[in-house]
Amino acid sequence: MGVHLIGGGWDEDIAPLVYGPFLAEVGDEGVVGCLLLDEGDGAEQFTRYATVLRRVAPGVRPVPLLVPEGGVFAPGELAGVDGLLVGGGLTPAYQDALAPVRDAVARIIAERPLPYAGFSAGAVVAARRALVGGWLDRGAPVCPDDAAEDLEEIEVRDGLGLLPYTVDVHASAWGTLGRLVAAVARGEAAAGVALDENTLLSVTADGRATVAGAGQVRLARRGEDPGSVVVHARRAGERFVL
Repeated sequence: MGVHLIGGGWDEDIAPLVYGPFLAEVGDEGVVGCLLLDEGDGAEQFTRYATVLRRVAPGVRPVPLLVPEGGVFAPGELAGVDGLLVGGGLTPAYQDALAPVRDAVARIIAERPLPYAGFSAGAVVAARRALVGGWLDRGAPVCPDDAAEDLEEIEVRDGLGLLPYTVDVHASAWGTLGRLVAAVARGEAAAGVALDENTLLSVTADGRATVAGAGQVRLARRGEDPGSVVVHARRAGERFVL
């Protein structure tokens, strides 16, 4: 089963491309658990995701896995689901909700196995080291403050560990590539990927990756010179090994 990272965005025309590979693994009549933070609008947020999923695969059965604000996800809720979608919202709050149970959730995903889809924040927390936000690198701006996720200095925290590299999202729309580059340059992320909106990066267990959707995925790795970072852009249809 794969890990499917979606960089955000709600373009209905692109939805089959970015959700299709995940839903194909779930199965025609599979149950999709939608893990969402409930800040008072959990039901509405679930309806939005469920509508998209059913539009792409009419037979699937989305179910809400809502975590109250300040709460921790209960791994037992994964019983009976055929796939897990972790949605978007305030990324540090998603990390807070999953960090105490990260090992249990990762074990269930690996052992069953469950296909995983992460949308925006859900893509970020899939990583071993999750770049949860911030807009300053030791006081210097590296992305717009609108993308800071209520943080000042960039922060990298423990994620679910489904992927060995760090993820950032909304890359072109929010200008977050600079934040990922800063995290790699200072050694807090060994390598990373920045996803545009309405763009999918699907990764198999052996590290084979495929890009789909409307935008690009940019790979950031440390260069040979101290503090240097090399960035490569990958477009829809490209396949490579991470």
